[in-house]
Amino acid sequence: MELNIREIFTATMVLFAVIDIVGNIPIVIDLRVKFGNIQSEKASLIAGIIMIAFLFLGKSILNVIGIDVNSFAVAGAFILFFLALEMILGISLYKEEENSAKTISVFPLAFPLIAGPGSLTTILSLRAEYATINIVIAIIVNIIFMYIVLKTSVKIEKIIGKNGINILRKIFGVILLAIAVKLFATNIQGLLS
Repeated sequence: MELNIREIFTATMVLFAVIDIVGNIPIVIDLRVKFGNIQSEKASLIAGIIMIAFLFLGKSILNVIGIDVNSFAVAGAFILFFLALEMILGISLYKEEENSAKTISVFPLAFPLIAGPGSLTTILSLRAEYATINIVIAIIVNIIFMYIVLKTSVKIEKIIGKNGINILRKIFGVILLAIAVKLFATNIQGLLS
């Protein structure tokens, strides 16, 4: 386990694109309007705990089920591919469940909006390629960034505007699509050999 700036940067960018907190600003603002104050600290902390726990326990859970990391990474590549298509094309491929819970900082904000299936799959997929310490740092960087975005979401939307947010989503969608293709190509070789 050694620190690698390139791995940290790549893992940070991959998680940033998957979590898409900037693209989720309209959802965050909508939650603020419906339920009042959002506990940014609580949401960020819980999301971070979920992601780091999954980084360390996810492989063990897969072993119990009988799935290897390469298979999970290939499945993750498909999820990233569809997430990227959603971002680029502005469509929704899966239906969000209606939320009636009062604890919106935990659900749906921390889970599944921030630490959802996409980010958890990505974390295990990244673990197949990168050192664990670099992924932990990437998660922490993203949690700090998420906290800042949650705290300042109203200001960010005013500065960037809806068009700016849409452009950012499309840019990160293309990046995510390229990452999905690379992840698939790398891990399919491991499965076939």
